[in-house]
Amino acid sequence: MPARSIWGVTPREHIEAECARRGRDAVVADCLALLDGAEDPALVLSLAGPGARKYLDGQQHADTYWFRVWALRGLLWNWDPRATQPVCRALTDEAWRVREMAAKVVARHLVGEATGTVAHLREDPVPRVRQAAHRALVRLTAAGA
Repeated sequence: MPARSIWGVTPREHIEAECARRGRDAVVADCLALLDGAEDPALVLSLAGPGARKYLDGQQHADTYWFRVWALRGLLWNWDPRATQPVCRALTDEAWRVREMAAKVVARHLVGEATGTVAHLREDPVPRVRQAAHRALVRLTAAGA
């Protein structure tokens, strides 16, 4: 059974509800904007939910890499091929959580263009990134992607 978040739905359910409310294309556009560095509070809340409220306090935050993680999580549950290059770039992000989530997106949606980078991530210093990269590479190879 999927884990429920602090607001009572799984991340997948939240993204699916956003897609139903605003449309799949709008959600993809928001994900791509966040991956590209946007820090719009409405965008962040729409993708991340209540856990993102701390970023609306007007203060500087060192962990805004979460915006990119949430954007990738949105793409995990609402894929569009126009996200291929941004996801491939995210595999080289300085934040390990971003790299890990990008590898999960690659695995789920069989993003064949990422094969070389994912193969390299099997040597990442972070075990969770290595594991996600390994799973992605196994899926890509099995699918012939």
